[in-house]
Amino acid sequence: MNMNRHLSLFVGIAVLFSITTAHGQTTIGTDTADQVGSNLSLQQAVAIAIKHNLLVNQSDIIAQGARINYSQAWDYMLPTLNGNANQAISNGRSLNPYTYQYTNTQVNSGSYGLNSNLTLFQGLQIQNSIKQYGYALDASRMDLQQQKDNITLNVLLAYLQVLSSRDLLVIAKEQANVDAVQVGRLDTLNQAGALLLLSNLTDLKGQYAGDLANIAIATNNLESAKINLFNILNVPYRRDVEFDPNAFTLQISEYADNPDSIYKTSLRTMPTVKAADLRVMSYQRALSVARGAYYPTLTLYGSINTSYSNQATTKVLTGTSNDLTNQYVTVAGTAYDVYAKSQNYADHSIPFGDQFKNNKYTQFGLQLNVPILNYLQVRNRVKQAKLNLRNQQLLNENVRLVLQQNVETAYQNMIAAYKQYKSYIDQAAAYAESFRTTEIRFDEGVVNSDVYILSKNNTDRANTSLSQAKYTYIFRTKVLDYYQGKLTW
Repeated sequence: MNMNRHLSLFVGIAVLFSITTAHGQTTIGTDTADQVGSNLSLQQAVAIAIKHNLLVNQSDIIAQGARINYSQAWDYMLPTLNGNANQAISNGRSLNPYTYQYTNTQVNSGSYGLNSNLTLFQGLQIQNSIKQYGYALDASRMDLQQQKDNITLNVLLAYLQVLSSRDLLVIAKEQANVDAVQVGRLDTLNQAGALLLLSNLTDLKGQYAGDLANIAIATNNLESAKINLFNILNVPYRRDVEFDPNAFTLQISEYADNPDSIYKTSLRTMPTVKAADLRVMSYQRALSVARGAYYPTLTLYGSINTSYSNQATTKVLTGTSNDLTNQYVTVAGTAYDVYAKSQNYADHSIPFGDQFKNNKYTQFGLQLNVPILNYLQVRNRVKQAKLNLRNQQLLNENVRLVLQQNVETAYQNMIAAYKQYKSYIDQAAAYAESFRTTEIRFDEGVVNSDVYILSKNNTDRANTSLSQAKYTYIFRTKVLDYYQGKLTW
């Protein structure tokens, strides 16, 4: 009995669906998904995997980045406000801006200002950018949900693999117990001298040794399945963890839906389809943004500025005096000198605060920028935006085509698994009845060990195949549920 065939089957399915497009229907909280306890339910396994999986966390980071881009698109609706300050020290011959005379001294000067701009019209580029990045944000959220559903499906498969491997180990132990009873019975007869053929005992001992080897293989397969599950959870492995045997409903019934209805439902539920549609709309808005550059840009602007210089001076009155002039007056034939009263002033530097206040000047206005010829950049950007849109439309069509093919394949695999399961039920029942009668005849000495071993091996293989077919069919139905957005357990 090749016990590795079961493990290879599920590993192959895992690889297949790890690269298959996933969709969004399962949302599981991860608040308590920290560490694995002594008991690990399927719900806990999914929550832990979603919290710790690398691809899920990377998709979440990408979604956060898309949120920032969307917020920035809205922020372009706000006005700009910038301040500037310039402080300089000049040495050597320079022009004094206050006296308009050249001076040869150190000049300390500065200028300060605030300026603001508000875009009033830009060909609706800002508005279309907001919608473009809004669609991109929604698409990134769909991608995040897709990764969550990918990991959910992989956890379901790995959990099923653990349960199936555990059932196969139980079957292997039961098979060994049956042979152990026969070996004990024949050994007793041999010791009593009542055994007719010694080969019956040695054949059964060989068969029992093979059963023990199968138990070892089944035990290893179970541990490998558990390790594989913990790898998907991305947490340290615990050998003593217990799993929920009732995690899945194991009642087998024929699947009700047909592939056409499954495909139509998946078009409404799968995040990959929604993400593809959202990206088409995002690229449509990107094309509108590119076309908006053909239109003029109208901007409202304003500024306030002031300046300072240590060369700025003012006249300060220091006193008055009577000064003799070169003029005189004659009174009664006598000449008298004329004195004139004058005010005396001194130069004083203007303080920084006064200059800051007195030198203010403001400016407001409207600026219209009309694009006429700019290296044909706008035209080429529009062409590139059209190509990007067409490429996304092709990807959108391909997403639907691949989805339809995946649904058809999954449905055919489900049909095949169901037929195999039904066939193995009949096979296991027939071989069980055959082995029942053969065992009775072997106990009575009517048939030899070769007939007994052949009949038992047929029964063992049938029981193993039936167990494998049961879990394979369960997984195939879960895949179809997954495409319809109703993945449950």
